[in-house]
Amino acid sequence: MAEQTFKDTDKDKDIEDDAHSEQSSHVAYGDTDISSDSDNQSSISSRVRLLMRSRRVVMRKRNFSLAELTVATDGFNPANLVGRGGHAEVYKGCLPDGQVVAVKRITKKEKKDEDRVGEFLTELGIIAHINHPNAAHLIGFSSDTDLHLVLQFAPHGSLATLLHDPEAKLEWALRYKIAIGIAEGLQYLHCECHRRIIHRDITASNILLMEDYQPQISDFGLAKWLPEKWVHHIVSPIEGTFGYMSPEYFMHGIVHEKIDVFSFGVLLLELITGRRAVDSSRQSLVIWAKPLLEQSNIKELMDPRLEDDYDMIELQRAMSAAAACIHHLPNLRPTMKQVIQILNGETPTTEETKKKTCGGRAMLLDACDVDDYTSTNYLKDLNRHMQLVME
Repeated sequence: MAEQTFKDTDKDKDIEDDAHSEQSSHVAYGDTDISSDSDNQSSISSRVRLLMRSRRVVMRKRNFSLAELTVATDGFNPANLVGRGGHAEVYKGCLPDGQVVAVKRITKKEKKDEDRVGEFLTELGIIAHINHPNAAHLIGFSSDTDLHLVLQFAPHGSLATLLHDPEAKLEWALRYKIAIGIAEGLQYLHCECHRRIIHRDITASNILLMEDYQPQISDFGLAKWLPEKWVHHIVSPIEGTFGYMSPEYFMHGIVHEKIDVFSFGVLLLELITGRRAVDSSRQSLVIWAKPLLEQSNIKELMDPRLEDDYDMIELQRAMSAAAACIHHLPNLRPTMKQVIQILNGETPTTEETKKKTCGGRAMLLDACDVDDYTSTNYLKDLNRHMQLVME
């Protein structure tokens, strides 16, 4: 995962002053806050034990020793390295009972130890609460000397690896099944958890494919709890994967459910086109696809590897959902529940959906209005940020 980090100093003071604000000095777990810079928490293990005591769900997860994980991964053998992200490495391992697992090791790199521990505890606290077939399943963890999460192993790897393998051909029916599964996983995170979870890094690399190619949303290292009474939150620094970030997030650090919706729209475009979010020529998939969506130019949009072997009705639904999700105005993007309805054919066509309002404005109005994008300087801002990142 190619992660890019931006900094933004524009803060919302009302949110900053909220008693439950997730500042960098606190890591929140449900109703419990654990100080990230407390002097009396002298070790990683003691802080994990505090988390375990405060949240019983973590206690039900196995606490591995480093020795156990070393044996499971054959000494973290490079041959067992199956993935590497911005701040983590993932190894394939095998437990004594024969269970195959993925061991995620948090790497130091440019992160301070305090930041690493805080992010580890955040991810542990969040992922331990998740229980859905389309979200990562935590088996256990280890804070013995270093930081590790032990997860269910994905036999088919990541969606990015499979989708962008020039030798592979991911058939349309499977792509559509994967899209619906991811949408259902996001709907769970946004609406069905004890507290809302915003993932912040929905990418093809962070979608793992289990048995029967069932998708699982993984890598909750950037995820945020969003308290019920908040409409949004503002964070700094801004972290995520370029090409998937919504304009309000990469420009202002605004965090809410609709930034995940935008990322899902980009992911849908990847499934439709077979292209990456940002290709080798540094072209944004969103910028490239917008006029084609407006023109309903299926021939140019479709992945040529599919050779016209796709369901036209499903394709039209996917295009409609993608166009709505990548709208530059967050209040005009659908919720994930509405996205699922579109993909399942339970929602009227785009023309009928335009009549439905949200806060007095059409839900999908001008979803493909390229002129509107230009007038709001969205493309200009996106290109400016791309140049900044690529320098």
